[in-house]
Amino acid sequence: QVQLVESGGGLVQAGGSLRLPCVASGRSFSTYAMGWFRQAPGKEREFVAAISRSGTTTDYAGSVKGRFTISRDNAKNTVYLQMNSLSPEDTAKYYCAARFTGYSTTVYSRSSDYNYWGQGTQVTVSS
Repeated sequence: QVQLVESGGGLVQAGGSLRLPCVASGRSFSTYAMGWFRQAPGKEREFVAAISRSGTTTDYAGSVKGRFTISRDNAKNTVYLQMNSLSPEDTAKYYCAARFTGYSTTVYSRSSDYNYWGQGTQVTVSS
């Protein structure tokens, strides 16, 4: 069982930056692939970024590639989403997700691939 707690959301002007940490409870964090998703009002949840259990493999949605960076610190049980050059289109609730992968280095981009979810943190970008 893994519990995930996101933080770092808030209101930021267009062009600004935010970093979202997601802290996982429990042991064996390094055996979980992690992902970030977001959901805007009236829209479906969409993939943002994913990282393998060791951090060596990452994947990004096309809309955030080059602006967002996912990283993890397994010693701190934390995955991060660094968001730069934010635009109003990035306004959404951001969710952290985890999937047990054992020794696999696979990354996952579908929400149905993940077993555990945080409660989300709101990011609002003003124009």
